[in-house]
Amino acid sequence: LKRAADANVIELAIQNLEVTVQYLDREGLTEGYTSVLWRTPDEDVGFWYVNLNASLVELRGVSPDATPLERSNVLMKLRETLLDGGEITAPSGISIFPSNTVFFLWGWFGLALFCAVVAGPIVRSVREASTGLCWPPSFLRGDS
Repeated sequence: LKRAADANVIELAIQNLEVTVQYLDREGLTEGYTSVLWRTPDEDVGFWYVNLNASLVELRGVSPDATPLERSNVLMKLRETLLDGGEITAPSGISIFPSNTVFFLWGWFGLALFCAVVAGPIVRSVREASTGLCWPPSFLRGDS
């Protein structure tokens, strides 16, 4: 997408944008949201896909006898569509889409496991300390 946005001629922009659209079609990245818990406009894959396709149709619609000003205007519009402050405009989380749910669950499972492994012995040592046992806690002494 960055190469399409940086293209100085219509043909080069078409060529680079086609690669992106073909990839999105082939991988089925044409609809949905990259979020797991809620849907926000900046995570809408369908809107992004339709916007890229519309840009490609507009590029293909430029006539060969268009003036340099018309060509330049189309390329500037494409650049504004594809880039936002120099950064590529894409839904956040698109790099792991459509596996976002798997990564979300994996993260929560990892957090729960971490809490069980780390917090469990700490809670037990605090409980032991409150009953009069001293440092080090049993998990460090090797007691069961």
